[in-house]
Amino acid sequence: MKNPFRKIRTFWRETLIELKKASWPTRRELRDYTIVVLIGIAILGTFIGASDFFLLNSIELVTEWVRPAE
Repeated sequence: MKNPFRKIRTFWRETLIELKKASWPTRRELRDYTIVVLIGIAILGTFIGASDFFLLNSIELVTEWVRPAE
């Protein structure tokens, strides 16, 4: 019967070898990329919030026009 832990060790060793080949960002690059992502999230969040607000108010306005007076 084959040792199941041999495959785990092989996988772990190969993973470490591949991670050593990767190029990692410097601290400054990481900070800059993080700032870009946060700004992008803020812009996208603002756009989605404004769109939601506009669509909600538009639908309420249209339903007031269509709804018969009680």
